[in-house]
Amino acid sequence: MGVTSGLVLFAVIWAMTFLIALPIRVQTQGDLNDVVPGTHAGAPEHHHLRKKALWTTLISAVIWAIVATIILSEWISVDDIESWFRAGAWRDGGTDG
Repeated sequence: MGVTSGLVLFAVIWAMTFLIALPIRVQTQGDLNDVVPGTHAGAPEHHHLRKKALWTTLISAVIWAIVATIILSEWISVDDIESWFRAGAWRDGGTDG
């Protein structure tokens, strides 16, 4: 895995983790009974984006390290993944080539 591949892998993991973290601990205007006229009651009042970005970066770094270790050590190779998802391989348990 090259430097560019590693950065792209980290960016994808970070984005997926951030999308999971976004709805956590969001306080909406409706929750606080302070709805600004012209806005939706579900609009966030306190979103804590800086904290979420920091936690997302830390968690993503750990996940990336695990995935990068698996890729670089070749515990699971591309050939393994292709053989797992080859048409019919999961039905009868065998791969007839």
